Amino acid sequence: LLVESGGGSVQVGDSLRLSCEASIRGFEGAGMGWFRQAPGKAREFVAMIAYSGNGYYAADVKGRFTISRDNSKNMVYLQMHHLKPEDTAVYYCAAEVHGSSQYARDYDYWGQGTQVTVSS
Repeated sequence: LLVESGGGSVQVGDSLRLSCEASIRGFEGAGMGWFRQAPGKAREFVAMIAYSGNGYYAADVKGRFTISRDNSKNMVYLQMHHLKPEDTAVYYCAAEVHGSSQYARDYDYWGQGTQVTVSS
């Protein structure tokens, strides 16, 4: 079970931090990702963090977003800075039990999503 929180409505240039609480066995070894889906668009990769702590980012968020994890709390975070209207989407947390993929099809568990709306 993955539960996201922290979404909301903000202005251009603002920051938000998304949180994901993961109740899955083997969390410390799982790859954890954030994906997003805007209205009328396909779900897309945003960022992922491997069990090692290494982070990977989509090109359009690199330098603005930071993914992190706290294995002691089974939590994953997505810190978002300098938000843009095109960041508006439902953001999903996902877990890949064995791996560190950037492809949604490889993920085993998904949260329900949290809405992020950025207004100009």
